[in-house]
Amino acid sequence: MRFELLTSLSTAALFGGMLLLVEVGRLIGARRIATDPEGARAGVGPFEGALFALLGLLLAFTFYGATGRFDTRRQLIVDETNAIGATYLRLDLLAPEDATWLRAAFRRYLDLRIDAYRRFRDPEAARRMLADANSM
Repeated sequence: MRFELLTSLSTAALFGGMLLLVEVGRLIGARRIATDPEGARAGVGPFEGALFALLGLLLAFTFYGATGRFDTRRQLIVDETNAIGATYLRLDLLAPEDATWLRAAFRRYLDLRIDAYRRFRDPEAARRMLADANSM
């Protein structure tokens, strides 16, 4: 099964489960308020505080993970750019007839890589283009 489909189904199931449990909690709370209006809110403050603290912690971990992935992606882009620049400069060390042929091949390779990165919304096409670039 495709990863995107599995992720979407899991997200939909979790969202549906949360909605169901929110409704069950609302019904239990309404019944409790109907039977004991004064005591229904007793002891809820610490529970709300703990719940919001847990949600804040979850949010903090989510942003921390996203920041780490963003920094890693940025560093990979810088590393690839440096490698491409260094390789292109090293083509000058070859004999002129070899350097001309290799520069043309290197430009085709770079065009394929750039096109693949521009088509990141279509993962299958991007994978094919990156495979074509790597097979050169």
